[in-house]
Amino acid sequence: MIQKVLIANRGEIALRVIRACRELGLRTVAVYSDADRESLHVRFADEEVCIGPGPARESYLNIPRIIAAAEITGADAIHPGYGFLAENAEFAEICEHSGLVFVGPTAEQIRLMGDKVGARRSLREAGVPVIPGSDEATVEEGAAKASAHEIGFPVMIKAAAGGGGKGMRKVRDPGEFERAFLTARAEAEAAFGDGRLYTERLIERARHVEIQVLGDCRGCVVHLNERDCSVQRRHQKLIEEAPSPIMTPKLRRDMGAAAVAGAQAIGYRGAGTLEFLVDRDLRYYFMEMNTRIQVEHPVTEMCTGFDLVKEQIRIAGGEPLSIPDREIALRGHAIECRVNAENPDENFRPCPGTITAFHPPGGPGVRVDTHVYAGYTVPAYYDSLLAKLIVHANTRAEAVSRAILALEMFVIEGIHTTIPFLLRVLQHPDFQRGDADIDFLERLAA
Repeated sequence: MIQKVLIANRGEIALRVIRACRELGLRTVAVYSDADRESLHVRFADEEVCIGPGPARESYLNIPRIIAAAEITGADAIHPGYGFLAENAEFAEICEHSGLVFVGPTAEQIRLMGDKVGARRSLREAGVPVIPGSDEATVEEGAAKASAHEIGFPVMIKAAAGGGGKGMRKVRDPGEFERAFLTARAEAEAAFGDGRLYTERLIERARHVEIQVLGDCRGCVVHLNERDCSVQRRHQKLIEEAPSPIMTPKLRRDMGAAAVAGAQAIGYRGAGTLEFLVDRDLRYYFMEMNTRIQVEHPVTEMCTGFDLVKEQIRIAGGEPLSIPDREIALRGHAIECRVNAENPDENFRPCPGTITAFHPPGGPGVRVDTHVYAGYTVPAYYDSLLAKLIVHANTRAEAVSRAILALEMFVIEGIHTTIPFLLRVLQHPDFQRGDADIDFLERLAA
């Protein structure tokens, strides 16, 4: 049985894991960099260990220091959160070899799904529709261009080891291919140390819809319905909601069954998300699987009543799913807005600095997941996420209105944030009608 969990992360997700552990009666260990010495996750954990200076490579990505912190504090499990080492197969392997429970899937599953071409192949073999594209990844521009011609333009170039929107380029014309390929390859090499790329058919005006799955050690896999993550800037999600405005009962059943079949095909264990593109004719295609808890998991929690992080920890400890193996009803509608320390008027330039005033909104159906407070200094080293505003209401229209009001009452002073931009999106007629596809923000900026 797990007794003490080290959280190998920072910010709001570290606090989120601490809350889940407290409810389960587990002790917690926070690791932190010098830049995060005053962070709330350090204050609220039972124990804390400094693992290095501000840069992530010297702290939150430093595997030996994290393992040492677990050993000196007597932690018996490590929760990686999202980002940093959450989808690092080597880290999961080292945890296992060190006698530590990794709160997540196996290293083999992370490795398989982390290679996007391999993941496509595995899901296709399981009978899940995938986007037409390359069967192999390559670093050779000529081979990739030949594949693109076979698929048919327009295409999307993607990094085989990708994530977070890095190493991705749209190509509408063969004459643009070489430049786009070389740029994507350099970006992939810099971000992932792996320049392999593959091509897929570009699906215009698609919706990004993902299915949350949970699998336990006994082979039981369930899905908790969908989230719509179509409001994106440069492939980075900004607003998510559940259920999807385009969903029909049949599409939900079909996509849920496909997600469960894909997870079962690899014997998946833990929390995971299968991401799909849905075209305007409601045909769906698998893109990739994220083998971790998602930033947007709260909208599923709000609509189902299940605590996904607690479920992750229980599964890692060998317990069976506490969620019934049957269709799970969605209650009402939830919307999540990511509030970032960025200046939308300056091409979303990151804005580290000290927050001079902080007042989160409240009221019925309003949840704020955050690690910041008045006087907190936002470091320049990490992701710019300050807070996640999540609202829940009986209908989508009520949820949109509630989100707008909550953002209007959200006070963050001292730095620029994306709150004004989020309000502009929520008040746009296309979003209010539920017509915001993955190209929506590009049209909004035009």
